Amino acid sequence: MKLARVALVAAAFVAAAIVWPSFVTEEASGRERVALRVEIDGAIGPASAMQIEEALAVAAERNAEVLILQMDTPGGLVTSMREIIADILASPVPVIGYVAPAGGHAASAGTYILYATHVAAMAPGTNLGAATPIEMGGPLPSFPGGDDKNNDAGKDQKNAPAGDAMIAKATNDAVALIRSLAELRGRNAEWGEKAVREAASLSASAALQERVVDFIARDTTELLQLADGRTVEVSGRKQALATKGLPVETLEPGWLIQLLAVITDPNIAVILMLVGVYGLVFEFMSPGAVAPGVIGTICLLLGLYALNLLPISYAGLALMLLGIVFLVVEAFNPTVVLGLGGVAAFLLGAAMLLRIEGPGFEMSWAVIGTAAFLTLGLALLTGSYLWAVRKNVPRVGAQAMQGLPAKVLDWQGGEGHVLAGGERWRAKADEPLAVGDSVEVADVRGLVLTIRRRNVGNDGARQ
Repeated sequence: MKLARVALVAAAFVAAAIVWPSFVTEEASGRERVALRVEIDGAIGPASAMQIEEALAVAAERNAEVLILQMDTPGGLVTSMREIIADILASPVPVIGYVAPAGGHAASAGTYILYATHVAAMAPGTNLGAATPIEMGGPLPSFPGGDDKNNDAGKDQKNAPAGDAMIAKATNDAVALIRSLAELRGRNAEWGEKAVREAASLSASAALQERVVDFIARDTTELLQLADGRTVEVSGRKQALATKGLPVETLEPGWLIQLLAVITDPNIAVILMLVGVYGLVFEFMSPGAVAPGVIGTICLLLGLYALNLLPISYAGLALMLLGIVFLVVEAFNPTVVLGLGGVAAFLLGAAMLLRIEGPGFEMSWAVIGTAAFLTLGLALLTGSYLWAVRKNVPRVGAQAMQGLPAKVLDWQGGEGHVLAGGERWRAKADEPLAVGDSVEVADVRGLVLTIRRRNVGNDGARQ
């Protein structure tokens, strides 16, 4: 009996010795055995930056094993791209960059972000590259030691125009960024520089050969299998990934991010501002209507908030607002000059509005032209109505009573009383009248009417 008890206790100790280390390791790591995923589909902008920031915060709060950043993007704004890169570099949770699905791409800003991730992967049939900032525009200047056959090299950079100098500064800054990311993650820095200077692009298989990505994965299951066991540096410490077989949970963007994605389209922002301005104008024209004022205020604030998040030119915004003011004044005081000046100011301001143009953030001339046409049309329509009102016979006051028919109630000498407009008036005339005569008002002096005989023919017209 004692021997059985001893054997039972020994077996319990052996079981505890086997189970306890794994239990302690799991508790010590404190990691949730899950892979979170955030999807970026479209241009990189303020909404994308906020979405990734929130996803990284959730991953850090839940202490997830990894965060998968799935991208299919043509690029976007440099400011938003840099915010995303800074968040990834500061993340305590490893980030796996994944260009997917098949047919997708990570162009321009997407290439920089992929370089910043701890592990980079692509799905078959995808591509990346073309990382030259679009806002530079024009041909690139020559660089010391560079290949001059695609440039009119041989130009001395000291004699280059100021615009070329700015292009060179922006290009070198972009090159320095992508090279630093490549060195940090052990990726191909030379090709990264080529993607910036020459807008080079690579397919998924070519990117693997060039050591731009770590592997190619058909789906997230294969992605986690291939990432398993890799050692990455997170927050200054080495960490081995244990991702095989992890469940994947997709983080959906909240309503605020979805709203931000819509209103940060510069065309939508301009339309919101126009609706806001005219809503307030209609409210001032008809005080107490309430609805135009409420809708206009909300739209105007949303438009201004969206433009505040975009790299806009305040001179362009001021010109647009000045053009709207001119057109509103033209509606109430037609001069033609103000109308034409308002349209010109609006179009020039719209052309100057965005300092940087990136994929998904271009100003549409169809929207600008339609908005300017509708604004001018509204001003001309309002002006035509005002002009027609000025030409019509007045409906109130002394002038409105001229020609009004009346009937003599009593008369003596050159004075008496008449019934005009349903009211009893004191009247006088230069011709003899009798009670019951039909007369009409010739003039009004204070509260006294000057009347004259009203001769009506068979056709009803005065003779």
